[in-house]
Amino acid sequence: MSKKSQKFEGDPNTTGHVWDGIEEFDNPMPRWWLWTFYACIIWGLAYTVAYPAWPLINSATTGLLGYTTRGEVAEAIAEVEEANASINTRLAEADLTAIADDPELAVYATSAGAAVFRTWCAQCHGSGAAGVQASGYPNLLDDDWLWGGDIESIHTTISHGIRNEDDPDARYSEMPVFGELLEKEEIAQVSNFVMTLSGREAQDPSMVEAGAEVYEYNCVACHGEDGAGNRDLGSPNLTDAIWLYGGSYEKLVETVTYSRYGVMPPWTERLSEAEIRAVSIYVHQLGGGE
Repeated sequence: MSKKSQKFEGDPNTTGHVWDGIEEFDNPMPRWWLWTFYACIIWGLAYTVAYPAWPLINSATTGLLGYTTRGEVAEAIAEVEEANASINTRLAEADLTAIADDPELAVYATSAGAAVFRTWCAQCHGSGAAGVQASGYPNLLDDDWLWGGDIESIHTTISHGIRNEDDPDARYSEMPVFGELLEKEEIAQVSNFVMTLSGREAQDPSMVEAGAEVYEYNCVACHGEDGAGNRDLGSPNLTDAIWLYGGSYEKLVETVTYSRYGVMPPWTERLSEAEIRAVSIYVHQLGGGE
């Protein structure tokens, strides 16, 4: 049973809240708390005026100080670039084939190249540079190079890219769409023959002989009589066990029928010469460089 609260002389007014005979005094907030509260309001208003704060349709208010996180990052990058300016100049001017013989330059290039690779190249070639099998993203760890794996060839490929429309010096090769040139039976025949070039058993051995004839008339010009490919043309070696888009019979039929046309962007407009050389060194030393 609730008890009626007792009032004493000098008690402050109450808020009117009563619970089980207990009333809540209407005491004012401590002055230190109020002044802190007011100071926070003033600080908050000043902050929204000085720094980006109020959202607009396509942006936000810039603030009187003109501060941006992007600007802060840009300043940090500029500081690092200034600190590395000397060695980057050395890297950009050095003979590509001599960089590996300079311990200081080689260590720096490998470290810087790894950072460039993780930023710009890992999206396609994977964080470990193993590529994505059967998707057209090359494995950079093996020794299979369409355009050559020496340091100068790698540098050229990274600089200008492959089959892009942005750089007139891009690597370029184009496999015909044989689905428009050959009958389905001929495509099946040559696909069976190509399987034997890498030492595998054909899907249908009875088609191999006819497939060799189709290959001779349509494929030798680029892939060579022995199927070893031609790096000057960017044509793949068909005698190894490495397949950019997959080497199963079904994948070979698909490749011959529809062709392949992978594109790599040129990096000269996005990366400095020092960065291109650094990532070239990094890729070259991964294990597959020649």
